Amino acid sequence: MKNKYMCILIMGVAGCGKTSIGSLLAKKINAFFIEADNFHGKANIKKMSSGNPLNDEDRYGWLLKIKKEIIKRNSKQNLVVACSSLKESYRDILDKNNFKLVYLKISKELATTRINSRSNHFMPGSLVDSQFLILEEPKDAIIFNQDLTEKQTVDRIINRIKNIKTNIIIKDHESTIN
Repeated sequence: MKNKYMCILIMGVAGCGKTSIGSLLAKKINAFFIEADNFHGKANIKKMSSGNPLNDEDRYGWLLKIKKEIIKRNSKQNLVVACSSLKESYRDILDKNNFKLVYLKISKELATTRINSRSNHFMPGSLVDSQFLILEEPKDAIIFNQDLTEKQTVDRIINRIKNIKTNIIIKDHESTIN
């Protein structure tokens, strides 16, 4: 899957800001945005909506769908993927050697507050504990703590990826990284 295009995976527990940061970053670097939540099947959504956490078996097919989408698109364009990827084995399924990993680290209290303030999402705040229970913090990632704004986080991600050879055009900076 190695090619001239970059794939950035934004990971972390529910409520950490993966979708907000990922979509903003994708716009800034002219990349296609993949929201992993859109790849959950009906059974997974029903399970989570009823307050039951997913297990490894539930996640396996979901992760394969995301990987297939990454492979399909990354040969033609840069990608930003928002996916919890809580375990090392999940990141292995997605083929961690083919993306730059960004970990949005957040406290359990703030994650719960954010989840409980959401509307129209299948993930209830009662599942936050289960996410922290299985979380395996990555060793090789760009890590951001909850104390930054979305804009600050995106700007810092861009500053970190500027040294990576790829075809990324950063809006508002009028430069191509290659």
